[in-house]
Amino acid sequence: MTGDDTGRLIYLVLLACAVGGWFLTQNRESIGKVMQQAMIWGFIFLGVVAGYGLWNDVQRQSASGQMLHLGNGQISVPRQPDGHYYLTLALNGENIRFVVDTGASDMVLTRDDPRRIGLDVDALNFIGTASTANGTVRTAPVRLSTVRLGDITDTDVYASVNGGDMDGSLLGMGYLERWGRIEISGGELRLTR
Repeated sequence: MTGDDTGRLIYLVLLACAVGGWFLTQNRESIGKVMQQAMIWGFIFLGVVAGYGLWNDVQRQSASGQMLHLGNGQISVPRQPDGHYYLTLALNGENIRFVVDTGASDMVLTRDDPRRIGLDVDALNFIGTASTANGTVRTAPVRLSTVRLGDITDTDVYASVNGGDMDGSLLGMGYLERWGRIEISGGELRLTR
């Protein structure tokens, strides 16, 4: 703390004492009510200070999970508190949320997501297999008419439907490789085409 900072602090403390002393002498008879009101205003002040101090965290959390379209074929995605990156793609016009999984070979859909985009899951041929953390599962190949992410639309995209239970669809390398560049740094995933 510099000498100027110390001088300012002493000035503010003396000013607060003078204003507080004047206020107390003016309201001697109802000191209990004055103290109650002073405490209420003190808590309001602390709430405002705390809210201001936490505002950046609140903004970061509210922006969390939101894809930022940077233009020129660039997409930026913030890492979520669980450590994953999530993207919502429009498959055949229907929004489907994916977890980005660079360890997955393909775009892998849950059994529910194909229904949402108009595919008949019961008519699919589960002729493939995939090795997962939960063991080997049956898969069915599908072709998606359109896949849109930001302002980029791809047509005739290969994906597979997982015959087992999954919490959500996976966006694997089969789709990610369509982007010319994939970068992960500083808690951000950036796709560039």
